[in-house]
Amino acid sequence: MQVQKRISRRSVLATGLAAGLCGLGLSSEVQAGSYPDRPIEIVVPVVPGGGTDVLARAFASTAQKHFPGYSFVVVNKPGASGAIGFNDVIRAKPDGYKIALIITELAVLPNLGTVRFAASDLKPIAQLNADPSAITVGADAPWKNLDEFVAAARKPGALLTIGDSGVGSLWHLAAAAFADQAGIHVSHVPFMGAAPAVMALLSGQIDAVAVSPAEVSPYVATGKLRTLAIMSDQRAEGIFKDVPTLKEQGVPLSIGAWRGLAAPKETPQAVVDVLADIVKTVMADKEFQQSMKKVELGLSYLNQTAYTAKIDQQSSYFGQLISKLKISVK
Repeated sequence: MQVQKRISRRSVLATGLAAGLCGLGLSSEVQAGSYPDRPIEIVVPVVPGGGTDVLARAFASTAQKHFPGYSFVVVNKPGASGAIGFNDVIRAKPDGYKIALIITELAVLPNLGTVRFAASDLKPIAQLNADPSAITVGADAPWKNLDEFVAAARKPGALLTIGDSGVGSLWHLAAAAFADQAGIHVSHVPFMGAAPAVMALLSGQIDAVAVSPAEVSPYVATGKLRTLAIMSDQRAEGIFKDVPTLKEQGVPLSIGAWRGLAAPKETPQAVVDVLADIVKTVMADKEFQQSMKKVELGLSYLNQTAYTAKIDQQSSYFGQLISKLKISVK
């Protein structure tokens, strides 16, 4: 039944695909409405092991289950806070066979002046996830709550270290915004992603991390790490339900990450529509929902129109935040 439905969908899109793709000089096979007839590469712009990578692989696996005739391949291309992966997809042929698992840094990096692309150089497909940042420390750290952490940071000569996923990354901005609002000075320690930052915290190399709850949840659950605050308007669920927000603790800040899918800017809308239908199917899958809940990744669907508007809004927000915090990576 799924295969029949998929063939019907292709037939409906065939005319639109042909019109959109002929102008790009793509093959007659694709023009005939056969998309996709070879593996779709999902570029993940961060190292394996973090929340973004987990989401991408779960998405690919679930899509494969519902569309057995399709093939989805996850490829990690980390570096430069996501810029390497973004550029790879921006420069790809706009035929739907290379797409990006985009992260919040797409709206951040252009405001730092370190990249030549703009967020609008990718065409959003749909948002999959949204998560707040969180301040997490080791279980054996002397700070049992946020007040104690802030008090320690304010002591003369103190310079606590907070790890993040790279200079100019969302988690770097989250840590910097937290320090600014709390009135403390900290040392920011960049890593190639959230996963290595968390490993550094576990080994005692740094004092804290500012990453999502999902990326520390296995270690919070086993008692190796302790989360002091969630950077959202409301408390998180699951094992973090008793962790107060920053706002509850007197720090007026809410900041977090979002993740979704995007294609090269010139990708025909008919191709994007096929991918958008795949997203809807995956997001409705109960096993996918449960697997994401288990690792504390918050599913948050937005369609192409809403997601495009959000990215535009976020680009403006982060531009103002970067200016306010005087963050420069040049």
